Amino acid sequence: MSDYVSKWHRELEIFDKVKPVIIMEGNVFDVFQYPEDGGIPVGLSQYLNDYFSSRGYTNIVFYDAIRGFYNDFDNTNVDRFALLTGATPCEGVIKAEFSNHDNTASKRIKEAITQTKQPTVVVMEFASRYISSPENMEQKEIDSFTILTQASLEASAALNEQRVLLNNLMVIIVNKINDLPTWFYIDNPSVKSIVLRTPSKEEREQFVKGDNFADFFNEEVYRESIELYKDNPAELEKVQDKFVGLTEGFTFIELNELKELTKNQGLDIAHMCDVTDLYKFGVKDNPWKSLDHEKIKKAYEQFKKRVKGQDVAITKTMDVIKRAVTGMSGLQSSSESRPKGVLFFAGPTGTGKTETAKTLAEILFGDEKNCIRFDMSEYGQPQSDQKLLGAPPGYVGYEAGGQLTNAVKKNPFSILLFDEIEKADPSILDKFLQILEDGRMTDGQGNTVYFSECIIIFTSNLGIYEINDYKERVQKVFPSMNYEEVQKNVRKGIEDYFKLYLGRPEILNRIGENIVVFDFIRDTVAEEILNAQIEKIENGLKASRNIDVTVLPEAKKTLKELAAGNLENGGRGIGNIVECAFINPLSRYLFDKDIKDNSKIVVTKINADSMPYSLECLSEEE
Repeated sequence: MSDYVSKWHRELEIFDKVKPVIIMEGNVFDVFQYPEDGGIPVGLSQYLNDYFSSRGYTNIVFYDAIRGFYNDFDNTNVDRFALLTGATPCEGVIKAEFSNHDNTASKRIKEAITQTKQPTVVVMEFASRYISSPENMEQKEIDSFTILTQASLEASAALNEQRVLLNNLMVIIVNKINDLPTWFYIDNPSVKSIVLRTPSKEEREQFVKGDNFADFFNEEVYRESIELYKDNPAELEKVQDKFVGLTEGFTFIELNELKELTKNQGLDIAHMCDVTDLYKFGVKDNPWKSLDHEKIKKAYEQFKKRVKGQDVAITKTMDVIKRAVTGMSGLQSSSESRPKGVLFFAGPTGTGKTETAKTLAEILFGDEKNCIRFDMSEYGQPQSDQKLLGAPPGYVGYEAGGQLTNAVKKNPFSILLFDEIEKADPSILDKFLQILEDGRMTDGQGNTVYFSECIIIFTSNLGIYEINDYKERVQKVFPSMNYEEVQKNVRKGIEDYFKLYLGRPEILNRIGENIVVFDFIRDTVAEEILNAQIEKIENGLKASRNIDVTVLPEAKKTLKELAAGNLENGGRGIGNIVECAFINPLSRYLFDKDIKDNSKIVVTKINADSMPYSLECLSEEE
C-alpha cells in the first residue's frame, strides 16, 4: 500500500458514510494511483469502481447523458441496477436521457438511491454537460434536478451480502461545482463537495522518489548516472526535490509525460530537471543558466550610462537580479514555479523606471525588445482581464487569446513591464496575485502559461499625488524634499493604496520589500542627462550625414537653465526641452540654410527670449 493517501480520498472515506450526495470537482480528468494497488495509475471512473467495491458495494453503475447507465468494469452491476429500477439493459447499457420530458435518468437514479434492497452507487460522469446553462435552464432540466434533489433528501441505506448497512450514494463528477444549478447544492444538508486538486508535494515526492524513479531514464543512462550518487545520496535527493518543486501544479498525466520525455531525450539524473523547461517552453537550454556572470558584474556601469541619478534604485534592482541568477529567489518559499523576480518601481514621472526595465532586458536577454510593456491604463474597465488573459469560450475574442498570455507563450524568457499598475481595474490585480504566487495562469483557451522564467516589474506614480476632500489631485511629494523623504512618502502612498483603498494587503505582501523608489532628477543629474542627449544628437548627425555639430558653453548654459525649470517632469521633461529649444531650431537651421552633408556647425547661442526658439550658428562645408 502507498505511504501517502490523497486528501480527497480521505474525505471520501469520511463522508460516504454520512452524505448521500458527493460532488467531485476540479482535477477530475487526471489519473490516480489507488492506494491498495501498486499497478498503473487509472482514471477516476476505475478508481471509484475499485474504491466502492472495496467498501462492500455490490451495485455500482455509471451514468452519462450520451450512453445512459453502464459499468465498463463489471457488467453484472448493470443487470442488478436494471432489476432494482425496472429497466431493460441492452448490451450492458441502459439507455436513459437526462433532460427529456419523462426525466427518465433522474427517476431511475432516485429509485436506486431511495430503495433499501441493495446498497447502490450511481456515479454521474460529465455532469457539467447535462444542461446548457445553470442560469438559464429549460423546464425539463429544472424538473430533472428537482427529482435529484428529492432523491438526495429521501436517500436510504441497504444491507450488503455481508449484512453491513451502507448508504446509497449519488456521486456527481463536474469540472466546477457551479456547472450545476446552485439551488441543488446550496443549503442542501445531504450534499458534500470534494475538490480533487493536482498532486500534492507528498504525492509528487512519492512519484519521483518511489520505486519507479529508474523508469525516468533509459536503462543504460540510469545505470551510469546513478553510480555518481551512490556515495552521495543527499545530492540525489536535491535533484529529486528540485524536480518536485518545479512540477507544482502538474497533473499525474503530465508527470507521466515528463517521465516519458526524460527517457526519450536521454537525460541523465543530473539533468532531469531540464525536462520541465522542455515541457513548459519547448526549449532545453534555459537562458538563465547560460547568463554571463561577468556581464552581470559589470551591469551597474551599463545602467549608469542609460539611467542617471538613481544609484539606490539600480542597486536594489541588481540585488533582485543577482538573487535570481544565484538561484536564491525561491529559498524562502516552497514554490519553484514563482517568477524569477518581482520589482515595483515607484516615484516621480520621467525618472528612469521604464528605461531601467529596458536596460535590464538587454543585460539579461541581449535585447531590450525582451522587455514587453503593457500600459495598464488600457485595462481600466471591468472585464479588462479578458483582454489581458483571454476571453472564456463562447465570448467575443476567444480565438485571439490574451495579450499577456500570448506574449509569454511566444517569449517565456522576458521582462514583463506593467506600466502605471494603479490604473488597471482591481479585478486584474487578483490575476496578478495568482501569477506572483503560483507562477502560472490558465488562459481563456485552457492553456497553462508559465511565468517562472520572467522578471515582473510594476511601475507606479502612487504616493506622488493624493486626492483631497474636493476630489482634486494634489501633489504631496516635491523636488525640494531629500531622497529619504521622497522614499518615505511614496512607500506610505503605496501601502495606503493597497491596504486602505483596495483592501488587498496580500498583494503588497507578495511584492514584499521589492519596492524600488526612484528619486527626482536633481540639478547635477539634469546636467548629465542634458549632456548625454546633446551627445546623442551630435553622434546621430555625424553618423547619418557626416555633419559635425559643436555646442558652445553659452548655448549649453541656456539649455541647462531651461531644463532646470522643468525638473518635475524628470528626464522626459529635459527631453522635451531639448526637442523644443535645440532639435527643432537646429532642424530649421539646417533646412533654411540648405546645409549639405559633410559640414561643420558650431552652435554659439540659443535665443530663448521669445518663441519659437532659434539658434545662432557658424557653419562651413568640409
